[in-house]
Amino acid sequence: MTPETRRHLDKANDDLAKARQVFDLLHYSDEAARLAYLAAFHAAQALISERTGRSAKTHAGVHSQFNPMVRGDPRVDGELRSFLSNAFDLKTVADYEVGAKAFVSPEEAEAAIATAMRFVACVATLLA
Repeated sequence: MTPETRRHLDKANDDLAKARQVFDLLHYSDEAARLAYLAAFHAAQALISERTGRSAKTHAGVHSQFNPMVRGDPRVDGELRSFLSNAFDLKTVADYEVGAKAFVSPEEAEAAIATAMRFVACVATLLA
């Protein structure tokens, strides 16, 4: 594993730990969902970096490179393949929405954290 790959995977795990703490201790669903997305984002960057030797710099770049890499891989189920785009929607709500739409429910945040944990663990397996 390259140092860059390791840094991305470490960041993914840090974001997961923060998501869990923010949700459990502060009950901030928006921030927890945002951090869950970022954990998956950094895990995806780790896989991209390891397999290509390059780093995607944008959210769209990570999404477009990650999905073809894992398509057809039986270790990556459909929920994990779609998680980046689904969780990005939660991040968008947390970061940019206002008014009645500016809300991530506790259930959505909890589900995002759980799926992000599976996502990061799956990428770690793919990297092993």
